[in-house]
Parts: sequence; structure tokens; C-alpha cells
Amino acid sequence: MIITDSKCRLCQQFDDTTDRIISTCPIVAKEQYIKRHDTVCAQLHCNICKETAVQLDKKHRYEHVPKSVVIIQEGKVTVLWNQQIQTDRIIPNNKPDIIIPDNEKGTCMLKDVAISGDRNVIKQKLRRF
Repeated sequence: MIITDSKCRLCQQFDDTTDRIISTCPIVAKEQYIKRHDTVCAQLHCNICKETAVQLDKKHRYEHVPKSVVIIQEGKVTVLWNQQIQTDRIIPNNKPDIIIPDNEKGTCMLKDVAISGDRNVIKQKLRRF
């Protein structure tokens, strides 16, 4: 009888399941989680730019590299990428992925992306600023 270890082969901390490896393994999370997150955010940024008729430098969406600031419609709308928000109180995580202030309407939309395993989707959906 062969006894196998059920721990992750990379970190040796958690059970070796696909869900655990792609979302919480500290070895994979250092690089791969951030890479997946940034890829999704760049796609979202690309879609926002296309919807607002911004000319993109690259032909394909997977080549899109977001600029820190994109001004749309003669300065009426701005798309900010990975910018810190100035607040009147200390907020530990005040750097949403995408900020879209609409100067004409006086509104601001915050887009913060969370990439999680299947079991964590409800937790992320319910999380609020």
C-alpha cells in the first residue's frame, strides 16, 4: 500500500487541491495571482476605453497596457488606473483598480477586481468598501 501526502507540493501547508493551489498557495500567489488579477483588470480597462471611443495603441485586447490616466470626451470623463484615492479618514486599501470620475455628472465609479476560487466568490461579492 502506497501512502501519499495530501499536502501541496509547493508550500507543504494546505491540501493539494486545484482550488487551494490557484487561490491560496503562498508560493503561487506571490506571482500568479497578481498576474491573473492584472490581466483581468487590463481587459476591463480596455473594454471601458473601447466603450468610450478612446483610441487604443494596440490592435488586440491581450496586448493592451493601461495608462495611468486616460482623458475621455474633451475632459468630461477620466479613467484612472491603479491610483490611490485621497480620503478624509485612513482606509487601509484605498487603491481601487479603476476609477472613473465623471466631472460633468459629478459622480465617480470605482472598479475593484477580486480573483478568487469558487468557494470564495460569495465572500468577495459581499465585500464592500
